[in-house]
Amino acid sequence: MASGHEQHGSHHLAAHGPRVLPSTLGSPEVLSAWRTRSLIIGVAFTVLSLVFLAVPGGAEHLMRAYLHGWVLCFGFAGGGLIMLMLQYVTGGKWGLLLRRPLEAMAGTLPLMALALIPLGVSLFTGKSMYVWATFNTVAKALQAVKDHQLGLEDALTLISKRAMLNPWAAVAQSCFAFAVFLFFAFTLRRWSMQRDADEARGTEGSFERWRTKFENLSGPGILIYVILMTDIIIVWVMSLDVSWYSSVWGLKFMVGQGYGVLALGILTVICLSKAEPIKTLLRATEQHDLGKFLFAFVMLNIYLTFAEFLILWSGNVPDEIPWYLARIHGGWWTICSLDFVCHWLIPFCLLLSRDLKRSKSRMKALCTFMILARAIDLFWIIEPNFPDAAGNLHLAGNYGILAYLTVPIAMLGLWGTYYLTLLNSRPLIVVNDPHLEEMLEPEHAH
Repeated sequence: MASGHEQHGSHHLAAHGPRVLPSTLGSPEVLSAWRTRSLIIGVAFTVLSLVFLAVPGGAEHLMRAYLHGWVLCFGFAGGGLIMLMLQYVTGGKWGLLLRRPLEAMAGTLPLMALALIPLGVSLFTGKSMYVWATFNTVAKALQAVKDHQLGLEDALTLISKRAMLNPWAAVAQSCFAFAVFLFFAFTLRRWSMQRDADEARGTEGSFERWRTKFENLSGPGILIYVILMTDIIIVWVMSLDVSWYSSVWGLKFMVGQGYGVLALGILTVICLSKAEPIKTLLRATEQHDLGKFLFAFVMLNIYLTFAEFLILWSGNVPDEIPWYLARIHGGWWTICSLDFVCHWLIPFCLLLSRDLKRSKSRMKALCTFMILARAIDLFWIIEPNFPDAAGNLHLAGNYGILAYLTVPIAMLGLWGTYYLTLLNSRPLIVVNDPHLEEMLEPEHAH
């Protein structure tokens, strides 16, 4: 059981009056079982992934798949942080249910910082998947043009970006960004427990003091996170194609993080609602509202991605359009269509249904599916950056591409273990919040 379980009233419910929280607000025993399963999955798929080292080209595919898994997991960790700060700035009942899952997601940022080390080390090996790391001087870039390893335009673009895109600069930017992320995550998590332990908790003065404190940190924190996260995503993902430009790249990834975080957060609270204390707090009304919030992120994700495509495709600029051509030719049209159907079409159509948003079983299935769809979308974004991507969709003699299945699952399993550990370490309900009393009132028609 979790430490720090807090006593809070009787478990008897009045027939028509406000509901009463159970005597313990800690996590149920099933959370420990989930953590064990997640660890087993993570270890098993890690061992399975190592098999690809014996496959021709497997080591290269492992590193690409590792980047894919890191970006996916960082989406939950960093996305949990910004959604937590967004909730503190905007308020609302939805944050009371998701507060602990969001805190646990943000708390995994140290793991994501450590997981970035292999990618950082790879920049100094001399044969990196980043061309700006392989040809990290002007002389090397110009020699690569003579050897027909780089086009002249790519070489000139690489040279012009050397201040930002070089191994030491990438490491420095990442260290600084994660130092800031960790400061915000640890501060917000520490304050959350201090607020619940406030001797004046439950009073208007306590509510107002902590609200102001959280808002004053989270407001600037959102802007800082957006800037630094954009920098991180440009360095580790966008720069795979050194000539690619997009003015909404960071915003698109941030919305994608919200998409995945809400899917995981809703999945978590619905699964936990089979037992106390979430069982008392999660009503059909709140679940419906969370479903609508998730729907908003699905629509925003569609809008940003399609708007980016429409503008660049209609412009037909030689520096920009090849990015899309690489993702619809050579068999990638199938992946593009799969991404469209899974990442956009199915969630959009299903979340239009009021009944589905109020059904626990169907929302669990949809949220799980959306996490899978997010992984498909990142695969479509990352893999086509490489020259051999067109032929990698054919398994004949190229089994290394299967690392994109095993490595992300392994990383999600290990990340999930840490996430569930943090979630299990605190009471699941925040008691010093003015919305708690409102959520315990009898449910009305909605």
